[in-house]
Amino acid sequence: MNYSNGYNQNGKGSAVKSRDYVPAVETDEHISPAAATETIVKIEPPTTRVAEPELEKEEQQTPEPSKGESKPKPNKRRRLLISAGLGIVAIIGGVFGARWWAYASTHQSTDDAYVASDVHPVSSRINGTVSQVLVNDNQEVHAGQLLVKLDPRDYQVQLQQAQAALEASQRQANAALSNIKLASGNALGNTQQAQGNVGSAKAAIATAVANVKAAQAAVPAAQASVNQAQANLDKAQADYNRYKTLYAQGVVPRQQLDTYRATYYVDLAQKNSAVQGVLQAQANLAQAQENVTKAQAQLAASQGGLVQAQATGQQTKVNQAQYKAALAQIAQSQASLDNAKLQLSYTNIIAPSEGRVGNKTVQVGQRVQPGTPLMSITESNPWVVANFKETQLAHMHSGQKVEVHIDAIPDHNFVGYVNSFSPGSGATFALLPSDNATGNFTKIVQRIPVKIVLDPNSVRGYESRIIPGLSVEANVDMK
Repeated sequence: MNYSNGYNQNGKGSAVKSRDYVPAVETDEHISPAAATETIVKIEPPTTRVAEPELEKEEQQTPEPSKGESKPKPNKRRRLLISAGLGIVAIIGGVFGARWWAYASTHQSTDDAYVASDVHPVSSRINGTVSQVLVNDNQEVHAGQLLVKLDPRDYQVQLQQAQAALEASQRQANAALSNIKLASGNALGNTQQAQGNVGSAKAAIATAVANVKAAQAAVPAAQASVNQAQANLDKAQADYNRYKTLYAQGVVPRQQLDTYRATYYVDLAQKNSAVQGVLQAQANLAQAQENVTKAQAQLAASQGGLVQAQATGQQTKVNQAQYKAALAQIAQSQASLDNAKLQLSYTNIIAPSEGRVGNKTVQVGQRVQPGTPLMSITESNPWVVANFKETQLAHMHSGQKVEVHIDAIPDHNFVGYVNSFSPGSGATFALLPSDNATGNFTKIVQRIPVKIVLDPNSVRGYESRIIPGLSVEANVDMK
């Protein structure tokens, strides 16, 4: 066991007691427990750095090894090698440092990023019982593909009821339309007939009035005929009585007496006829007056018929209103039928878009309600949401190239482009946004979500492996 004196790289002196020469001791982690028992390291306090001539002097004073020992290498050569190695390391470090500085000054990166995609929840729009599930977890589906079928029998019955209600409404509308045509035709005919009856009644009244006037004029003429006949009768009677006396005296012959007697009876008959003419004229006057009354009554009846015919026209309007109500009922029944068809179509739950099935919870026999989540469809159009610090966005803009590294695919780097920036920081849209207006304030660098779209050529062949939620490292080229 021997002692050796020297200087370490920091210019500090040290004394090492060891069986063999130990060049340097860096940390305790490199010394095994066995070596620790045999090696004693003593660290002396810092001393003044020795100049190079003194080192040479010390080398000259170092005792020469004995003939049986090997001659050690000069310390100068070792220091030159160490200096050369450190120089090479410094040069390499400088080169890499310069390159790193140039890269870091033109790139911004973050590992607070993840893959996102459109995820469409699939749920039921109606109440029902699941009768068939036609897809499995992670299955590829196409837009419009049938996923789940609900029991349609309840909605088929509702559809039949709606169809029956529509047919009944259509029949009511047809009946109302027929009533409109019938009432319209009857109203027109009755109105024309009533108007004709009114005209006839008015003409009959005019005729009756004319007959009354004629009868009234005939009565005085008949009376005058009676008076004339009476005068003739009186003269004939006087002549008959005088000739009767003269015949009794034998003054005139019998032939003259018979002539005046015949004249008397003729005038008497004429008088009686004139009296009958007066009575007939009076009867005609009464009949004419009665005809006027009848004509007036007929006019009133005709006018009533006209009013009734016009009222029939109002019934036509009522029928038209009923027809319009029937048409409205048809529209309502048609809407109910369309709704029943729509509800029946909802028993077939289809894929809203193309993608892969995930989060499937639906089972056959399950009773579902509107809005019950059944599964999700994830589209194959992923993008990256990178949450950059607000201090990294000074020179970042849309269209810049991004190198994307996905942890789940370490052997491939993807290419993307900055698409857009969020209208607010992540804290803005948090469930409980921070309120800096109260209490103490500590400034925290905010993160802004940045949307990065992936180059289709870059992700070709990896579409099925890039799924939402994967961790991402994004590096934006700011040049």
